[in-house]
This record gives sequence, structure tokens and C-alpha cells, in this order.
Amino acid sequence: MTNESNAARPQRRIYGRRLGPRLRPGRRRLLDELLPSLRFTVPEQGGLDPASLFVEPKRAFWLEIGFGGGEHLAAQAAASRDVGLLGVEPFLSGVAALLAAVEQDRLENVRLLVDDARLLLASLPDASIERLFVLFPDPWPKARHKKRRIVNRETVAEMARIVQPGGELRLATDDPDYARWMLEALLAEPRLEWLAERAADWRARTSDWVETRYERKALDAGRLPVYLRFRRRAEG
Repeated sequence: MTNESNAARPQRRIYGRRLGPRLRPGRRRLLDELLPSLRFTVPEQGGLDPASLFVEPKRAFWLEIGFGGGEHLAAQAAASRDVGLLGVEPFLSGVAALLAAVEQDRLENVRLLVDDARLLLASLPDASIERLFVLFPDPWPKARHKKRRIVNRETVAEMARIVQPGGELRLATDDPDYARWMLEALLAEPRLEWLAERAADWRARTSDWVETRYERKALDAGRLPVYLRFRRRAEG
């Protein structure tokens, strides 16, 4: 498998505080003791084969960008233990929350990147990911901050490159402006096709789409999320 984007790696860029001020001792222990065995880094040169991150062979690899508290990633990992789950989250409070679930449920199919997701997108081989999730990313609502959004035409092009033909991208947001922004980027990518056939298809989660704390917060506040599913076309 090739990696056509490897020559132009993005610069590392993370906004916000990486570690909250009130991390409990148990969570700090997980960062010190469990995280080192699950954490990986992106090589400065060459690509990253996701199979190299796991001892046991996996039938497929899924990627979640910005997993927040890790509820969705942990549930997917528990339900599909033959799949390798790659999670990207720069903020250690969220990483620690996921590690608690990994320890409790003995999830051996999770690997974590605590860094800028764009670095991983640029390093993964073509058609190496079966399913990719970007759920409730920071909408950066101010006009001057929109360039910080993780979903844009450049990153969508990388997502289309790394998702295998027939594979799926799942995205969600409760911000109407970001939903329009996402759709513009996704619909402009010729390698992707929108799976929605009716309004109900983007107004409700599929049965295997696990609710996150950010989604629940939005629903409790009366904000209606938009759920987007795109498939990588077989051709192109």
C-alpha cells in the first residue's frame, strides 16, 4: 500500500489545554502505567502500517478522531474485538477516561495517539481503514477560528484516501454551521458518496452508533445533532 501524501506532512497544531487541572489520582495512574503500552507515535519519515501496532492480527482497522471521553470508541472496541481501534485525542483528561474503560473491559484492541490527528491522516497507507469516525468535534464557531476545524476539504481528501473502497466515514455535529461546512467538504470529494436517502437518515443514529457525552449534552440542551454517513466509492 502506498501513501501519496507522505511528502507533505502537516505541522503539529493543537489548540487548548492538554491536561485538565483536576485529574483524579486513579486517572493519573492510568496515564502513567497503562497509556505507555497503548500509545503510538507517527514516524517522521515513511508511513505507518496500523497492523504493526497490534500483536494479534486484526480483520480490519477503525479510526476515531477526537474521541473525547472515549465512550464511543470503548463500546466499539468491546463489540468488535477482532477489529483494531485507533483513537486520536490530544487532551489527556479524555485519554484517561478512555483508559479507565480499557482497563475495566480488558480491551486489548485499542491503540492511542495523543497528538494532532492530521499527522496520522498523512502517514496512514491508502485504503488502510475500514471505518472512520469524527463525532462532535469542536465547531470553532467564530469566523476567525474556522481554519482550526478538523473537518475541511484537505482533511476530507486524506480521509477518502485512507478509507478502503466500500468503507465508511461517520461524522456528527450539533452545530448547524459546522454541519453545512462538513457537507460542503464531503460532497466536494468525488471518492465519497452520501448514504442518506431521506431526512430521517441524518436525523438519527444507526443502532451501532453509541451515544457520547457530548451528544447527550447537546440533546439535553435541545440541540438536534446531524449524523452523516459517507461511503468510499469502489472506483476512483
